[in-house]
Amino acid sequence: MTQTYIQHVISTKPRQWQVVADELRTAGAGRIEPLGGSVFGIWRNQIGRPRDELTAITAWASDNPSGTALVENSANIKHATHEIMVPTLRPSSSEAPRRQGNYAFRSFETPVEHWDEFLDLCAGAWPGFESSYDSQVIGLWRFTEGDGAMRRSLLLTRRPNLAMWERSKIPEGEAEAEVRRKLSRRYDLCDATCVYTTTLLTAEDQDDTVRWT
Repeated sequence: MTQTYIQHVISTKPRQWQVVADELRTAGAGRIEPLGGSVFGIWRNQIGRPRDELTAITAWASDNPSGTALVENSANIKHATHEIMVPTLRPSSSEAPRRQGNYAFRSFETPVEHWDEFLDLCAGAWPGFESSYDSQVIGLWRFTEGDGAMRRSLLLTRRPNLAMWERSKIPEGEAEAEVRRKLSRRYDLCDATCVYTTTLLTAEDQDDTVRWT
């Protein structure tokens, strides 16, 4: 049973992001498997972050997850950081996303007194969001470091493309307007939020060959 996840942000040497991604999904996955870890996904940046940077998430059944084993021994990695996370409302299993699309990584810093309402708004908005926009909420994780007066969290959503990203911001009809109301209220509860978009290098249905930056 998955207990924790780790978000890895990996800066590569120029133009080596694909080489590093291939290393992570083969040799890196092989290193973490005996330790109780698996590769949940590897993403390359689309909008908002450097070209030569990857985001990876690993899932762990171990009580002692390793933040460094995934990226060891790669001559093409310049710098890597990691943060341990625990799932909240989603994901309910460590089954990895497999469909290509527009994946948005959005971080939140939410005062602890608003955290329960924040989660309620997510739970209330997600069904309408997913059905209206052919989109999926992959996960909402809480970072384990920095808890106290603030809850730091990471939301990962998938849309089929950037056109649907824009479409999802412009509600049509009462049902979509209610989804937007809940999401806007959630947005207003947090002290800080930031988003960048990516595509999934570990997708099984379609490779992304676009040069985004």
